[in-house]
Amino acid sequence: MSIVYPPASRDPGSQKLHGYSVADPYRWLEDPDSEATRRWSEAQRELCDRAFDDLPGRAALRERVAELLRTGSVSAPVWRGSRQFFTRRLPSQERAVLLTVEPGGEERVLLDPMRLDPSGATTLDSWHPDPEGRRLAYKISLGGNEESLLHVLDIATGELLEGPIPRVRHSAIAWLPGRDAYYYVRQLPVGDGGATGSDSPRRVYLHRVGTDPATDDVLVFGDGLPDTYDYGILVSGDGRWLSLGASQGTENRSDLWLGDLSAGTPEAPQFRPVQVGVDADTGLYMWRDGRAYLFTDRDAPRSRLCVASPSDLSYTAWRDLVAEDPEAVLSDFAILDGPELDRPRLLVGWTRHAVNEVTVHDLETGERLDTVPTPGVGAIGGLFERPEGGHEAWFSYTDSTSPGTVLRYDARSGTTEVWAATPGMVAVPEVRSSQVSYRSCDGTTVRMLVVEPLDRTGPRPTILFGYGGFGSSLVPAYDPSILAWVEAGGVYAVANLRGGGEEGEQWHRAGMREHKQNVFDDFHSAAEALISGGWTTTEQLGTYGGSNGGLLVGAALVQRPDLYRAVVCEAPLLDMVRYERFGLGRLWAGEYGSADVPEELGWLLAYSPYHHVREGTEYPAVLFTVSDNDARVDPMHARKMCAALQHASKSVAPVLLRSESEVGHKGRSMTRVADLTADTLAFLAWHTGLRLP
Repeated sequence: MSIVYPPASRDPGSQKLHGYSVADPYRWLEDPDSEATRRWSEAQRELCDRAFDDLPGRAALRERVAELLRTGSVSAPVWRGSRQFFTRRLPSQERAVLLTVEPGGEERVLLDPMRLDPSGATTLDSWHPDPEGRRLAYKISLGGNEESLLHVLDIATGELLEGPIPRVRHSAIAWLPGRDAYYYVRQLPVGDGGATGSDSPRRVYLHRVGTDPATDDVLVFGDGLPDTYDYGILVSGDGRWLSLGASQGTENRSDLWLGDLSAGTPEAPQFRPVQVGVDADTGLYMWRDGRAYLFTDRDAPRSRLCVASPSDLSYTAWRDLVAEDPEAVLSDFAILDGPELDRPRLLVGWTRHAVNEVTVHDLETGERLDTVPTPGVGAIGGLFERPEGGHEAWFSYTDSTSPGTVLRYDARSGTTEVWAATPGMVAVPEVRSSQVSYRSCDGTTVRMLVVEPLDRTGPRPTILFGYGGFGSSLVPAYDPSILAWVEAGGVYAVANLRGGGEEGEQWHRAGMREHKQNVFDDFHSAAEALISGGWTTTEQLGTYGGSNGGLLVGAALVQRPDLYRAVVCEAPLLDMVRYERFGLGRLWAGEYGSADVPEELGWLLAYSPYHHVREGTEYPAVLFTVSDNDARVDPMHARKMCAALQHASKSVAPVLLRSESEVGHKGRSMTRVADLTADTLAFLAWHTGLRLP
């Protein structure tokens, strides 16, 4: 039975852009406030709701996902002064709560987003205690808009000392030791330089707690530099050094300066360049041993750790402490130098073919001494040590069936133990996880994690997930959506595509800009490997991706509609000709290319999903999911693509648009997570033939 879709007028014309003829029949759907768009969107919402009401097993699936989320969560501790800070979400809580542990061992809640806003629409974006553990800077945003507001509270009393301070979206914050002052990044007021909203240029300021940021903040850095720069800030533990890293958008390259606060003042440090105009990403860390540590992919696509004297930071003076590994990507490090140790140790985090590990090295020579024990093959999140030194480090661990546990490593004995387990206990299904390799169409070896039932025989309904962008690595982790799907009898595969960071910066660059088609080819080849390997069939194969992964599955469905039975496209980029005009798109030209450049427009048009929808094609079932308050990827992409597919497809498979309000690109409450997961899995199950309980 065919579906009657809400009518959507089409503009049959096209425009010339750098010599290309570019059609855009649904440009009117870019305006969310027009009466026509509102009517169309409401009709799509009603159509989607009716379709979901008929999906079998949806309610039971939602309850199972909610149950698997009731593990709760806990983070590794951050130590400042005599206090420790961490987040925890109890099984009954919608959002994680920030706690502190007092010197006497008393545990106390500092920030609970649900107390701030019982509706669940407020998100704790980040938090930053000062070095002494006396003050806490934190940022919150409302309704998923990510327009953070900065506040500062007194940790001992809980008194709010200042805030809200606006225009601090994604702002770095670095406290000055021993002073009620911090450096932070703030956007210029809307209109300065002609920018609006998220386009506003950023600058680095010094702020003293209790003063008016509108009149008293001191501009420290950024004047005269490109308005597209964003900044990272670090102050050394002794308060002498201020290191500043600047990058444009999401480019994996950075300029770097070091400021000497002892030779100047906090308001006017004496800066000198460390790395400017170099196509490499480098971080600079001034340690208490007097050395500068440089974490860099300069001349090392899998990254290396160098040391140098602060008196000479020229590139020729950098000395390898941990050299580039031929197979593993260096991802993190921590220094343990407590008096209990016979010699200082260096912990180094690695990603080896999409699996994390930690090794132990001599701090002076870099010699490898040992490996940090972990419970299995999985993901390790962050290495945290005491800023004043010590023999302990903390990190989180998770894998396909293990919720995030915080482990404590003791360098004296070389052992790890559980510091904190997730607060909730749930019955997790037994599954089989394995990493397989396959060849992409150009012969490149690509890896893929496959999670399946222990008793699988023959092909099963399968979800293929991918991302392939921005150097982001997909590693094994506890995921209720994967477990619920596999428990119901399906197979779930995660492909480590080019464009990601699993194999280093060269792997990333092989899937960006003019090489973006490699990502889609890797994805198609993953689908074919799952079919030829006996895991699934074309009629049983669904795909899922979000954000840049939404672009991935959008390209997949228009390039190979014959290969996939169902597609879930979440918060996607789909109109790659106009993506820079919406959300944070202007920051992503380094990843994709810019339509303002004739050659780069050619790259974008070669794969832009919206521009490759063809009338009379049998497209698979498609579900677009968007959030009205998404400040990163504008919902207009999904609206335009949905209208195009509903017009063009000759298949009886539905094309639906699911939208929700008061939530953004990420940061959903647990109830919202369970709702979205159940809807997407039930949609995929129905169209791939998975029988849900």
